[in-house]
Amino acid sequence: MKDPRDIIIAPVVSEKSYAAMESGVYTFKVSSSASKPEIRDAVESIWGVEVLKVNTINRKGKSTRVRNSNRRGSKPDSKRAIVTLASGEIPLFEN
Repeated sequence: MKDPRDIIIAPVVSEKSYAAMESGVYTFKVSSSASKPEIRDAVESIWGVEVLKVNTINRKGKSTRVRNSNRRGSKPDSKRAIVTLASGEIPLFEN
């Protein structure tokens, strides 16, 4: 079994994700090989909350241009998980 800290990489910090946190929906960057049941188990074991559902998004990295040359590159692909909690909240940004 994978370590839960290897599945959940980081929370997504954006205005849209902050607005969704008020209704119990949290967004995380996750490992590209993680499945929905693994993400559910990882969130439940790390924070001790009950997960209602998990949605995932595979995002393709943007194509870029290398300065002063004709080469093309791209930013890395990423996977995000949108986790809806049944009740409670996750203390993400506490000091």
